[in-house]
Parts: sequence; structure tokens; C-alpha cells
Amino acid sequence: MEQQQLIPHLFRTEYRKITAVLCRLFGIEHIEIAEDLASETFLSALETWTYKGIPGNPTAWLYTVAKNKASNYFHRHSTFTEHILSRLKYTSPATEEINIDLSDQNITDSQLQMLFAICSPVISPSAQTALALRILCGFGIDEIAAAFLTNKETINKRLQRAKEKLRIEKVAIEFPGAHQLAQRLETVLTTLYLLFNEGYYSASKDAVIRNELCLEAMRLTLLLVENESTNLPAVNALYALMCFQASRFEARKSESGELILYADQNETLWDYELISKGGYFLHRASTGNDLTKYHLEASIAYWHTIKTDTIEKWENILQLFNQLLQINYSPIAALNRTYALSRARSKAEAIKEAEKLVLPGNHFYFVLLGELYTGIDNAKAKANYEAALRLAKTQTDKQAIENKIEHLKGA
Repeated sequence: MEQQQLIPHLFRTEYRKITAVLCRLFGIEHIEIAEDLASETFLSALETWTYKGIPGNPTAWLYTVAKNKASNYFHRHSTFTEHILSRLKYTSPATEEINIDLSDQNITDSQLQMLFAICSPVISPSAQTALALRILCGFGIDEIAAAFLTNKETINKRLQRAKEKLRIEKVAIEFPGAHQLAQRLETVLTTLYLLFNEGYYSASKDAVIRNELCLEAMRLTLLLVENESTNLPAVNALYALMCFQASRFEARKSESGELILYADQNETLWDYELISKGGYFLHRASTGNDLTKYHLEASIAYWHTIKTDTIEKWENILQLFNQLLQINYSPIAALNRTYALSRARSKAEAIKEAEKLVLPGNHFYFVLLGELYTGIDNAKAKANYEAALRLAKTQTDKQAIENKIEHLKGA
């Protein structure tokens, strides 16, 4: 791999590891120092490798330079060093070297502890997701801005406010105790769920960004699966859901970025290895007595990996949505349940249920009504699609709706 490709690749995979280890060592109040030292490490790589060539083991080179830079920082800033030694309860003199452990196990432990710190309830879900992308996924500010469909200034402010709040609240970078684990884990799973959805349902046309958001959410969730304390049914269910959803990623949008609806997807583009993996983790999630929204959503996603249309399939999906709405109601789930009702029973029955929802500001609501009325009352179908078109915010959604209207005209 050439240098022009290698350094960005290593930045994505190693920046987050170095930053997590240094953040864990320095404490939450010194996140910026950890980020700066990690960034300086890659700047040194760019400068050195340009003239001297790529070393035999680039990752080991980065870790050595990161350790040296952190060690130099300790020696130059004695007050900072004394603070770290005091926090770590060192009894040795401040001049003694602090162990900067970049072993695989410590990197994994540091990333997990940072994940729980970042997902503290003292900051908003959007701030949690943005911090996770920056610190734990190695995303640049431009990439995060693209993911959230906003600008760099907004993201920078969001990150700064989140870091300041974590500092003020003195959030510890540590694994929660047994009595706190369940509550904290729920917040972590919500953040990872939102991070995955940010990629899967993103209106961004940048397929690379969307794909990587999903892959990073899966990577972090897998860290939880592989940790004995967090290898719980809900975690396995969430990972299964991500596998099932990601398996259809390439079939959901055309090359021009237009959304391809489920019924029109080319199943030869589905990733059957991921579908199989999803089935494995959904089976692992079936232990215990707790039924979470992740179990139900993963089961719904599983049925969507079976392309054959049968009454049995849609009846199963309908019953799963009924359960999901009982334990975790959301308007989108209610909309999706109505579509399943139309396939399991009839469009007429689904129309009655859909019109009870009354979601005047949601363009998906009118898209669904347009779909349900098609073939029953095409004039009403057209009126609903036009209402959806007025509410749609992205060009991708608008194009999909316009295609529906054109199809109606042809019919």
C-alpha cells in the first residue's frame, strides 16, 4: 500500500486506539491533549515517511512515536505530570516514567471505558454520537459534518460543549460497577443504535461515509459482545440487527443515490455471510427472560432477509411489530407496522389504521398512504404523494416520490 493510501488508512484504524489509551491515562479533562498527541504522531509519520520511506512495521512505529511524544509531554509539563500521578495514586517521583500501555488488551479496555464515558447521560444523544465518531472511530470533522448533514462549525461547537460538560461533571473513564452496568449499558446501546441508523438511514449521498458509520457501530458493538461483562442478550440482539440491516446495504440505493424500496431490491446484492452471522447472534440473544426492542427489531429484520412474499412471513412481521409497539412505541415503527398489515391482511384494513396515526409533518406517512391507496383510489394516492413531496427535505427522497407520481400517471 502506497503512503498516500496507508496514512489515511492507519489514521482511521490507529488514531482511535492511541487516543483512547491516552484519554484513559490522562483523564476526561485532558481529552484535547490526548487528541493533539495522537494527531502529532500522524503528522510525524507524514513528514518522516515522505523522506525516509515507510518503515517495516508502520503500526509499531506509530505506537513508539506516540509513547515518546506522551513521555516528552510529561517531562515538559511537570504540573500536568504530578496531577496524573496523583490521580493514578502513584507514590513514585514525578520524574519516573509513566507506563503507556499500547498492548491489544489495554487498547480494547481503553476503548470500552471511553465508550461508557462518552455515553454519559450528562450529554445529549447527538453529542454522544459525534464524540464517538471523533474519538472512538477516528472520523475527521468534515466527515462528521457530512454524516450529520451540517457544517464544520456546528460540529466543532457540539464537540467542545460535550467535552466541557464531561469535564465539569468529572465523568470517570472507567468500566461501570455491577450495580450501574445495566443502566449505563442501555445508554451505550442507544448511542450505537443511533450511530448505525445515522449511516443506514442517512440522506447523505456519500456512500463511503454511510457505510463506514454502520461498520464503526458494528465494530464497537462487537467489542461489547466480546467482553464477558457486557456479552448480554440485548447486546447480541443489537449486533444481530446490525448484521441483518447491513446485509442489504448495497441493494438499498442506486448508483445515482436514489432509494430502492425493499420490494424492488436485487437480492443477489445482499450479503448472505452477514445474514448468516446475524442469525448466529440472534440465536445467542435468545437466552434469559428479557425481551428488548433490539430482539424484536432483529427478528423483524431477519424476516426481511427472506425475499419470498408469503402471508406467513408478513403475519410474523406484523405480530413482531405489535409487540414492539407495546414495549417501545415510535411513529416510524407504527408506520412500518401498517405496511406489514397491508401485506398480511389487506390495503383497506391498513388504510384505516394508517389514517388513525395522523402524522401531518412526516413525509413518510404520506408516502405510505400513497402506496396504500395506489390501485384503490389513484387520485388519493397522487394527492398523498404530492403532500409527501412538499414535506420531503432531501433530493433523494424527492426523486423517489416523483418517480411514484410518474408511475401513477402511467397507470
